[in-house]
Amino acid sequence: MQPGQLKSESFSGYPPLGRQVALRGIDILRKLPLSFVPLLLQQVIEYDWKFPPERQEIDAQFSYLGGLSPERLQQVMSGFAGLRLAAQMEQVDWVNSPSQFSEQLSAQLWTTGQINAFRAAAVEFLDTVRAAYPPPGPAIPRLAIVVLGRGVSDDSYPLFRKLRPHGTYFSKVAAENGVRMLLDHVAARARQHPLPFAHWYVDGGTPIAAPAPAGVQAVAYSEIEPLRSTVVAKMRSLLMAGEGTEARRSALMRLKPADFGLNPAGQDAVSEHFKVSVLSEGSGTQFFSTTFVQWSARELLRRAQPLTLLTRYAPRMTDASMNEALGGSAKAPALDAQGALIDADMGAYYTWINLMRLTGASESAFLVWFENHSEALVASPAFSRGGRSEAAISLQELLNKLSA
Repeated sequence: MQPGQLKSESFSGYPPLGRQVALRGIDILRKLPLSFVPLLLQQVIEYDWKFPPERQEIDAQFSYLGGLSPERLQQVMSGFAGLRLAAQMEQVDWVNSPSQFSEQLSAQLWTTGQINAFRAAAVEFLDTVRAAYPPPGPAIPRLAIVVLGRGVSDDSYPLFRKLRPHGTYFSKVAAENGVRMLLDHVAARARQHPLPFAHWYVDGGTPIAAPAPAGVQAVAYSEIEPLRSTVVAKMRSLLMAGEGTEARRSALMRLKPADFGLNPAGQDAVSEHFKVSVLSEGSGTQFFSTTFVQWSARELLRRAQPLTLLTRYAPRMTDASMNEALGGSAKAPALDAQGALIDADMGAYYTWINLMRLTGASESAFLVWFENHSEALVASPAFSRGGRSEAAISLQELLNKLSA
């Protein structure tokens, strides 16, 4: 099947919102090369559980393509149209299974030496769309907070080494009930700017408050145990069946909430799909709570682009415990708080990097705090880069300065 043969009924199996997007853009889709259409439909078929910025990007692609003259459209698509595809690619059900087409396309492009040409065409297209339809800036300066070191009583590990050149390090921070204070701050921002999926709390253990404050989306490692166990069981069955790495990865990426007995709707559908994607697409998120928090933060900043993000790390299991869990052992895992601190320190650095990739980065604020200790680092326009302060200060004062 070629794109020119698309009909309205071709999208009858799509979720409601995705179907509307496809039907509105069907005339555009019919004009695009086979090497490109399934990649766009891969986003459209998941439109119902995309975050608002992701939906805006999909809409922008259709708006951009729909506004081009026939000659300009041909020019924009020339990089994709010039790719050589095997004839059997037309036999793939790329309308209803665009991800399957994408996997086969990737393999074919690698084996035929065309992957670089494809990547260049994709980067050029997305850059052109974003130039024509720039993503909007944040309603208020973004704030990302990382809390690490839970369960570590005494530590000599030099924290925040990679972050210190970018902010001010504080060594005497008073922070009684610090986690509660930080969550209250997130809740206050959510009340002041009640936008969907704009304020998040991710916890690598048991959350300090359940349910989360109104307007705050929460994801906690302890609360997704049923989902995590199902994913681990799936991984174990694939390993026992002798499936290779790529086959295992593809099988996990196809998991949906329905595979876990869930049938969410509305905003719940978006949240549940996100949780499943973190567990099924992330490497190590199924076993290590630190990896779960780091990957969740990465994906939220990339996909949801929140105004506020609070992440809190917790002790993770050891490597030996992971091997036992993957093997089906019911033994309680051994926890490694010190190793988790080191993981979280690097995770905080990655969170800052991903925050700096978003619109409004120059005005964004970042805070990382060693839980129940006096060390913290702040990076924002209000604080000097590479600074250090030995003066006593409270965590609330730091928050006030970030919000000033």
